[in-house]
Amino acid sequence: MPINPDAVGSRSEPATSSWTSKDGLLYAVGVGAGQDPLNRRELPFVSENSIDLTQRILPTMVVTLPNISGVFSSIGSFNPAMLVHGEERVVLHREVPVSGTVSTVAEITAIWDKGKGAVVEVTSRSTLVDETEPLFEVVMSSFIRGEGDFGGERGPSGPRNVVPDRDPDASVTAPTRPEQALVYRLSGDRNPLHSDPSFAAMAGFDRPILHGLCTYGFTGRLLLHELCGSDPARFRSMDGRFSSPVMPGEELTVQVWRTGDGAAVFRTLASGDRVVLDSGAVTFDA
Repeated sequence: MPINPDAVGSRSEPATSSWTSKDGLLYAVGVGAGQDPLNRRELPFVSENSIDLTQRILPTMVVTLPNISGVFSSIGSFNPAMLVHGEERVVLHREVPVSGTVSTVAEITAIWDKGKGAVVEVTSRSTLVDETEPLFEVVMSSFIRGEGDFGGERGPSGPRNVVPDRDPDASVTAPTRPEQALVYRLSGDRNPLHSDPSFAAMAGFDRPILHGLCTYGFTGRLLLHELCGSDPARFRSMDGRFSSPVMPGEELTVQVWRTGDGAAVFRTLASGDRVVLDSGAVTFDA
């Protein structure tokens, strides 16, 4: 059965997922936190027992938390190897606790016909159990090659969150480590594309590549420090489009342009000024 465009509006049953203090520490290390042991602004994210500090959670960790598997059955069958992660957006209504359990409802919010493939957008809303107001939302879109030409609408196109034609207001660089993907995969994404050289070769790469959401987490961590004074309670939303793979061990540079009080656009570059995350926008409490 091909992609079913009538699946738009389909919702999953509520599904719970939990995380612990250890999950938060592991995620932070997986997105590069703690490489400098003297950097006290990162200690709250990589330790739970440092003097005069309390553990906190990096905002982008919410991409690993929702259980959205139940909603995909409604869109029809497709070859998972043909799926490419396209974009990611997170919205945080308040700071994420160090441990907790959320109930998540996921919805197919768009299916666009791009000719050579289909874009499927899934929006999930997660609420702490025993509460009524959402804690966070995650919007992810995937491009599924070979599933287009079904007569549907093409959807929005063209540039978004365009960076100004001037030097960035800030530019921050951080290294990834050769084993970065092996650490990040422990936060949930066990796709062998990021760990197995033989599998990566079948996908056309000479080595395993870094998870796109690891690049997203690196970027969010650097934006948090640059724009929010390292305070996750001030971090409100982040958008980004994945435009090129990153190899573990490459440096990442995040360029930031402030566009107003509590708003900025950004892009992330890898070695050789290759854009790997673009159409970036972030909002925060100024």
